[in-house]
Amino acid sequence: MLRPLLQRIASADTQAFAQFYDLTGARVYGLILRVLRDPGYAEETTQEVFLQVWKSASTFDPGRGSPLSWLMTLAHRRAVDRVRSEQSHTDRELVYETTNRVGEFDEVTEEVSRRAERQAVLDCLQALTEIQRQSVTLAYYGGRTYREVATELGVAVPTVKSRIRDGLSRLRGCLGVM
Repeated sequence: MLRPLLQRIASADTQAFAQFYDLTGARVYGLILRVLRDPGYAEETTQEVFLQVWKSASTFDPGRGSPLSWLMTLAHRRAVDRVRSEQSHTDRELVYETTNRVGEFDEVTEEVSRRAERQAVLDCLQALTEIQRQSVTLAYYGGRTYREVATELGVAVPTVKSRIRDGLSRLRGCLGVM
């Protein structure tokens, strides 16, 4: 009875599909529910199985078994894939949570660290030449473009770019940043 229905489903016969579902839906759902143990996931997975039947009914080979064994194999494989997928998802979340755990925030330590960094930058800025310091300060602290810095200092844009590049290089060396 199922074999002719599968042949009709392969020809996109919706009535045959409805009949096929009525005859097999409860068994497929029962198998999937036993594997997944969650009614919601079992319903979704059953729906996926029947969608697969609709799309691949033409691949059924009667020489390899009965339509019901083919269907139950599809259902079992889909349910096992769902279990593996959920387990993999759970494992990824666990790894993420354990590796991305943020320690307690210590405001005092953070403030001391911020002040120390600020002071180190100020000290290193003093190590620059006056023209480098002016160029870097206008560009990074003043938010100006190369052209605006060049206009304010009365020099060419390439000169400003060189001063800023050299100044930043010296700052990196002073701060110990590679």
